[in-house]
Amino acid sequence: MAEPRSPDPYDDINEAVRTEWEAETTPAERVKDVIRHTYDPVTAGAVADDAQTTTKTARKHLETLAEDGFVTTTQGKHGATLYQRSNESLITEHANRLLSERSVEELTTRVAEMQEEIHEYRETYGVDSPEELAVRLGSEALDNSDPDARVDRSVVTEWQTTRRNLAFANAAVSIGKATDYIAGGRSNSTPAVNSQ
Repeated sequence: MAEPRSPDPYDDINEAVRTEWEAETTPAERVKDVIRHTYDPVTAGAVADDAQTTTKTARKHLETLAEDGFVTTTQGKHGATLYQRSNESLITEHANRLLSERSVEELTTRVAEMQEEIHEYRETYGVDSPEELAVRLGSEALDNSDPDARVDRSVVTEWQTTRRNLAFANAAVSIGKATDYIAGGRSNSTPAVNSQ
């Protein structure tokens, strides 16, 4: 019968992954990776802890990311600078992911379909937004109105999701068209006009 093997020094798989991540990345890469997944404002110290670096180093890299537009800053209650991922960088990342999966033409078609879905929500429920529908559903629940006439609350989430996806698809189409325009402008450069 074989002897049970002694535990590895990295029994905690999370610690092993963290150690490997630290060895294979720079502090700047780790700070960006941490803030990429940070949606609420946090201090440089909190980012430093997660990024396995010092607060001073994290702050330096966060300030660079803020200058690049990847991070936004706000003032905390006690005057500390708080950092979080910028909406623009989230939108750009999501739009670029969509462009890697679909062509501008496919996305344009999908935009039209989602616009039609939103139009149908408005027509069907007689309100302009999912938030207005949620308020109406809340009022209906308080009024104990006819259960057969009630709207499934999942419609609110579906409408919000469609609206969000439409915004990302529109951004992707805009980025795709701008990229094509710039690329076309470079390859089809206009010759200089002779001013004689």
